[in-house]
Amino acid sequence: MNPMEPTLYSQAAAASAASAAAAASAAAITRGRSIGVILIDSGRLSADNAERILRLQKEQGKRFGDAAIELGLLTEDDIRFALSSQFDYPYLPLGDNSLSHELVAAYKPFSPVVEQLRALRSQLMLRWFDAAAQRKSLAIVSPGAGEGRSFIAANLAIVFSQLGERTLLIDADLRTPRQHELFKLGNNAGLSGLLAGRANAEAVVRVPSLLGLSILPAGAIPPNPQELLGRPAFIETLLTVSRDFDVVIIDTPAASEYADAQTIAVRAGAALMLARKNRSSLPDMAQIASSLQQSGATLVGSVLNDV
Repeated sequence: MNPMEPTLYSQAAAASAASAAAAASAAAITRGRSIGVILIDSGRLSADNAERILRLQKEQGKRFGDAAIELGLLTEDDIRFALSSQFDYPYLPLGDNSLSHELVAAYKPFSPVVEQLRALRSQLMLRWFDAAAQRKSLAIVSPGAGEGRSFIAANLAIVFSQLGERTLLIDADLRTPRQHELFKLGNNAGLSGLLAGRANAEAVVRVPSLLGLSILPAGAIPPNPQELLGRPAFIETLLTVSRDFDVVIIDTPAASEYADAQTIAVRAGAALMLARKNRSSLPDMAQIASSLQQSGATLVGSVLNDV
């Protein structure tokens, strides 16, 4: 890795910190506003209808949201949107198409699937992530294709960012990357260019609509992914980003098809094993678990994906 890259990372982190400070200031202003004002400012409610809601609220002693829904002027989604703004819990309205709707944590944060992701987040906070012990990186691994690694990695990164953790999602699947599609990013500059010395910290992209979340896409698909991931530059990259982020989630290729996943998990220090109902092979999972443990990577746990 170019010796100047840590400096570039620091510059990127400073810019990200400045953006985060501005966002935090805006969030503080939002917290001080009422639900009605938030909805008016967002175009979801007219001032006249807000007056109607306030009258009913005063007459019957109802909460603003209950009065609005009774009058048919707002939906549950509108109220959740306003509450998320008040409590710094960013998520996107269903009509927003800036990201893929596979990112359920961004679009349906109150759904059962996302509740399960939050439960998983809690377990990972207890079992692995520890800033004081420098346990910040986690690889998401599974045996084969189509088992949901990218889905889990992306949505898990979102729920960590919603907790207030500075979160980085790295797409280390240098064979069939998906994170740039899910977050609708370009895939020119990314991890592959960084490891080859052809890109710098600008490859890390902050997601404006999800405070605290940044993405390092895979970049151009290289002819030698395993060799790139085996270079010291990958270790240096993880060490560098761990200084700027609290949580680093890493997407990986199919572990039974390529050795990349094992290399990534060892570099990260830990892995979360994913299995898909009626699809994943138990013998393959056992083999991967054994290989990871023999390589010195911590297998934090396993998750059954039935989505």
